[in-house]
Amino acid sequence: MPNPFMQPANTSPAAAERLLGELKTLSVERLAAVPGGLYEPIERQLNEALRLGTQLTPRNDLKLVLAMRQHNAKYVMRYRELVARGFDDFRDRNTAMGSGLPLGLVNESELEFHLAGQRLAEGIARRYQKPLELLERRLDALSTALGLPAATNPVGPVQLTSVFLRTFQDAGVSDSLQPLMFRQYDEELSKVLAELYQRLNSRLAIHGYLAERRRPAFGSSEAAQEAQRAPEATGAESPPAGDTQGKQQELRALMHRWRAANDDAGGSQGDSPAAGDGPRLRAAELSSVAMLIQRDTHPELSRAVADGGSLRLALRHCLLEGTRRFGLDPDRMRLGEDEEDAIDLVGLLFESLVRSEGLAAEGQRLLARLMVPYARIALGDFKLFMQASHPARRFVDAVALSCEDWGEESPQHAELLQRASAAVDRVVAGYNEDLAIFEVATRELQDLLEQNRRRAEVVERRSVETVNGRERLLQARLQAAAALAQRASGVPLSATVFEFLEQQWSHHVVQVILRDGFGCGRHVVALELADELIAIDQAAARCGRGEVVTKVVAVRPRLVECLSSAGIDADGANEWMASLARALAFPDASRVARSLPAVPKLDDDGDDTRLLKAVGGHGALDFDQDTLDRMRALEPGTWLRLTDEAGNETGVKVAWISPLTSRLLLVNRRGVRRLVASPAELAALAKLGRLSTDADHMPFDDALHQVRHRLAATGGTAQAA
Repeated sequence: MPNPFMQPANTSPAAAERLLGELKTLSVERLAAVPGGLYEPIERQLNEALRLGTQLTPRNDLKLVLAMRQHNAKYVMRYRELVARGFDDFRDRNTAMGSGLPLGLVNESELEFHLAGQRLAEGIARRYQKPLELLERRLDALSTALGLPAATNPVGPVQLTSVFLRTFQDAGVSDSLQPLMFRQYDEELSKVLAELYQRLNSRLAIHGYLAERRRPAFGSSEAAQEAQRAPEATGAESPPAGDTQGKQQELRALMHRWRAANDDAGGSQGDSPAAGDGPRLRAAELSSVAMLIQRDTHPELSRAVADGGSLRLALRHCLLEGTRRFGLDPDRMRLGEDEEDAIDLVGLLFESLVRSEGLAAEGQRLLARLMVPYARIALGDFKLFMQASHPARRFVDAVALSCEDWGEESPQHAELLQRASAAVDRVVAGYNEDLAIFEVATRELQDLLEQNRRRAEVVERRSVETVNGRERLLQARLQAAAALAQRASGVPLSATVFEFLEQQWSHHVVQVILRDGFGCGRHVVALELADELIAIDQAAARCGRGEVVTKVVAVRPRLVECLSSAGIDADGANEWMASLARALAFPDASRVARSLPAVPKLDDDGDDTRLLKAVGGHGALDFDQDTLDRMRALEPGTWLRLTDEAGNETGVKVAWISPLTSRLLLVNRRGVRRLVASPAELAALAKLGRLSTDADHMPFDDALHQVRHRLAATGGTAQAA
């Protein structure tokens, strides 16, 4: 049946020219705001770095960002012109844009800039693989209508990276600022590209430029082109087809070894290919069963979620029981090896997702409802496990992130759960082999997820501030204690003077270091005050009354300032000065060398100490040198997998590395602190199997990694995911 919303394709060059102009205007309008969104987030990051550290690099970079912001109009205009030029080159075949990356000899800094651009382009290509493939096919058809050979997508990953590089090529971006610029550009593009690609594809499709195999029989050159591309469309969708095929075979081999190793422990009917003696259920038949029971409620899955049972076996049971509707006996049905691979992978994957730490009970229930539709997808499209950009994978990510337990009830959290539930209802009720429903459902959650992401960033910043504040306080206390020991160790002092140095003076020094920094002018003055007070006490012991009076009068303002810093008001300061005068008035008063206070230690109120006891606390640690080197090489933003003392696994991110102690702060996806530990302690945890560097940020990808490890470990292989 023809689509009533689809116009017959007008393939005349004039019509194609007008359509290209519409696409150009749409792209320029949607992308124009991207450069202006770069500066504020980068300024926040640089200001945060300045507040937490003392390096000059953030200060210089901040000056550069402020200068770029002042010239924002120039950069926006240049960016718009370059985007528009991409469409002009598409029409005129002007190869000025070419690969987007200028050729020629470049210095090391420029080379790194372009390498970073290449990595950005690769990331965009992976993230939007499917819509980009559709768009490129439709643009090929548009080229044909223009009477031109196939051309480069003017808003493809390489072109967008080229536009960015050319826009800021004369801005003097420093090596330290480059990663922030690229990361933020990627972030800003992510806000508009999905919608832009969707709208471009829609405009082309409405005008009859279809990328699917089912094309109108217009007898035009477009139909011929589509027929030529049909074999390609039925194969692997991504360019590295051989690599994808190899990964698929590797994953299937892991599944086969895992099932062979678990045959004796299966304990469930239908848990092996030869469980029944009846006919074999093939993928198309199982898919029909899944379609029939997709909208049903499944008590087996609910019980498995509530009781911690096997979701994999529960899914098998649901599908086999569904064959009764076709008049078949589920006890006699057999599953083929490929069908078992698809069903078991879906079951294991959702087991990992549902058991993940931090997922609310409602989220577990919602994910379990998706298992039958996802089994249906996997039976017909194994690329669900191969392609990171698969729409169904991104939908699971959105649902899992929407259902995380923040430990508190809030209207925002309730609304997000409600939206996620509605999105799952839509997919369960409406999925009929059209993956577009996943893209639509995912977009419905994006706005609220973005709010959650910003909220997590705030929590993460607070976690960093807390740990950094404690470490700075500890360092200041250690420096004050060292200064006191250098001056008072073994020196006979009166009780009044020693107590002042131990308490009020030490507190004042700590405050000065925290506020102004070690070695600043006020810090030097505070150290001189201690030296002078000790000299006054020693002069009093020698009966040098005149000298004592003169020096006490000279240091009185600084003593009062020091007492005030310790929270003593003017009356209290006067009383203390009177007690000092009494102590100094008697040369024969007791003056002895007193024991110094214990060296301060970091008083950590987190749960870290319980987990670190597993590796011997802060004592002797057992670790491998290679692992220690990897832990020392970790960078902020790296994701790890941590197993806590209760055996719960969770994804954690390196949020911050202390410039004082080199300890790493690990936070979960909500920005909440999970662990603060040194590289050696992390290496020791890794040796015990409590920490793994093989983790992903997104829930589906991370769960798939866990499944691969589980299969490899149980199947007797050492192959990493």
